[in-house]
Amino acid sequence: MTLVVDIQEAETHLSELIHRVTNGEQVLIVKDGRPVALLSGPEGLLPNRVPGTDMGALTIHDDFDAPLPEFEQ
Repeated sequence: MTLVVDIQEAETHLSELIHRVTNGEQVLIVKDGRPVALLSGPEGLLPNRVPGTDMGALTIHDDFDAPLPEFEQ
């Protein structure tokens, strides 16, 4: 469900609107009857990354920066 509010009302009640967004609503902000912004939740954003979760998934050999053989240059 999308709630439509005027920009002045949005400025006055921003914390309440953010609370509604965290509960799954969308808020369309309008100015003079024209849409100017849409507040919505963070669907699709990546979760917080945790350092070290892929440790060991990649191996870099000691000679990774050795000169290439002539046929590959």
